[in-house]
Amino acid sequence: MSLEIRKIGIVGAGQMGKGIAQVCALAGYDVALNDVSPEKIAAGVDGVGAMMGRAVERGQIDAAARKAALARVSPAPSLQALGDCDLIIEAATENEEIKRTILVDLCPTLKPGAIIGTNTSSISITRLASVTDRPERFIGVHFMNPAPRMQLVELIRGIATEDKTFEAAKQFIAKLGKTITVSEDFPAFIVNRILLPMINEAVYTLYEGVGSVEAIDTAMRLGANHPMGPLQLADFIGLDVCLSVMQVLHEGLADSKYRPCPLLVKYVEAGWLGRKTERGFYDYRSGTPVPTR
Repeated sequence: MSLEIRKIGIVGAGQMGKGIAQVCALAGYDVALNDVSPEKIAAGVDGVGAMMGRAVERGQIDAAARKAALARVSPAPSLQALGDCDLIIEAATENEEIKRTILVDLCPTLKPGAIIGTNTSSISITRLASVTDRPERFIGVHFMNPAPRMQLVELIRGIATEDKTFEAAKQFIAKLGKTITVSEDFPAFIVNRILLPMINEAVYTLYEGVGSVEAIDTAMRLGANHPMGPLQLADFIGLDVCLSVMQVLHEGLADSKYRPCPLLVKYVEAGWLGRKTERGFYDYRSGTPVPTR
């Protein structure tokens, strides 16, 4: 059965789903965007248009390319509307139960040859594949945030992923103009296995009073030449996402070095999740980020 990919379905029209939709549409793929409500789907489609508009303003694409790409993005009001897609990318929130529920509901609506990719940043591909009717056609396709600007995509095979699924995914990523790195199916893969413990350590450094938010971020920006400080980056990623990845690492590898910092837990419990809630390690409500510690 051919694995040629022409139409992409995306489940989840949030930050990652919108970014992936934009990248796919600009590369010439038809894209169907799904979420839990018509309002979220409409907001997602509008968001893709707005993001492409900003790309036009920056001179990254021209207005004609934006118009052509936007015409390829359509709302998918239900999972059934993804039935003609060749590749479906699950880009829901980083919660295993939610992802498993989506995958169980999705499979009966798909054509037999369709591939399922998950954009999980940390969860076992093998475990997610096991709830589907096609583990051999299931693969981790982890885009970095923001997807339109970040060059890397991690490809992760589950224990059952077939070679032709892997090859089809590699060709798809190449057509997007992205670079792949291949990771084994271990908790948090490569990027987040290294990045999130660094962020967690920055939170411990704050928690233990070694430095202030500003001191820590300045130290890593100017001392390690990072484009943004680790606490600023945590706010950008979302502190809830940072915590969930650390929990996956801690539970999956059973090593105390991955224990989430209690201060990170406290911020998430307070609902201070970073930029998306306007408060995290910085307070964004005035328009100028102000450190909260």
